[in-house]
Amino acid sequence: MARRPQPPADPRHARLMEGLKEQGVSDPAVLAAIASTPRDLFTPDLFQERAFEDQALPIACGQTISQPYIVGLMTQALRIEKRSRVLEIGTGSGYQTTILSKLARLVYSVERYRTLMSAAEGRFQTLGLTNVITRFGDGGQGWPEQAPFDRVMVTAAASEDPRVLLAQLKPNGVLVAPVGRGPVQNLNRYVGDGEGGFTVETLTEVRFVPLLDGVAKES
Repeated sequence: MARRPQPPADPRHARLMEGLKEQGVSDPAVLAAIASTPRDLFTPDLFQERAFEDQALPIACGQTISQPYIVGLMTQALRIEKRSRVLEIGTGSGYQTTILSKLARLVYSVERYRTLMSAAEGRFQTLGLTNVITRFGDGGQGWPEQAPFDRVMVTAAASEDPRVLLAQLKPNGVLVAPVGRGPVQNLNRYVGDGEGGFTVETLTEVRFVPLLDGVAKES
């Protein structure tokens, strides 16, 4: 197994962690997962100087690595347990995936850009992660062969309630997703009631790239 890189000693990382706490990310397990994940590993060379800023940053294929505060908020809202099987829609850089992997038993991550998925897989190998399973495919369709899941996280904005993904949750499962058609969306948490229904709570407003159908055709 590859040796895990040590948490960043950069003082900017410490400042970032303090900022997350001040904004309400309070779950100790979530904070520990973020603190032990070197964000610079997932950040393009062009933006290395901004790797520890609390901002979303561009990555390849017109996508982004999410703002750390939003990563913390969404992860905390998911209420992951140690035995949880988590479905992530949108692997992206693999930053959010890595944090989920430190909290859950298994993470199944679907990515529509093959180049992003391959690069993320390389980072998982560097970090020595053994509980992440990736799939190149249409995130909007989830991963029905592995359903039902305890938790689902969607890292791209669905235009409406993601019913296909909700159907892949266990009866008391939790799904967190940005939902909306405009440039600003609602970050919603769906909690199963055990009988096939859900309660829905809007946590905050966010800005995510849209959840697109199919897989990307890359040149």
